[in-house]
Amino acid sequence: MDIETRRKKQQALMVQLVERKVRSRAKQLYEIRGQTEGQALEDWVQAESEVVDNTALARLYRRMKKTDQQPPEQQSTPDAPAENSSTCETTA
Repeated sequence: MDIETRRKKQQALMVQLVERKVRSRAKQLYEIRGQTEGQALEDWVQAESEVVDNTALARLYRRMKKTDQQPPEQQSTPDAPAENSSTCETTA
């Protein structure tokens, strides 16, 4: 396996780890709220904000999420600086 492939796999695993933490925190927020339906997006956004702000993987996570959303011809190179952005998902 070449270095580029290994790097991409490692980054994907790190993003999955952060997303797993976000999902877990969103579930906690849902349960704290008394399992009231209709606020999944708010729970996800709050959880993502908390987890990403409290992890060393935040910069990579934001860069990978941004790269995943761009068409291949617009994706930046791995060494290019990434803007801060975060995504919202509706599943918690």
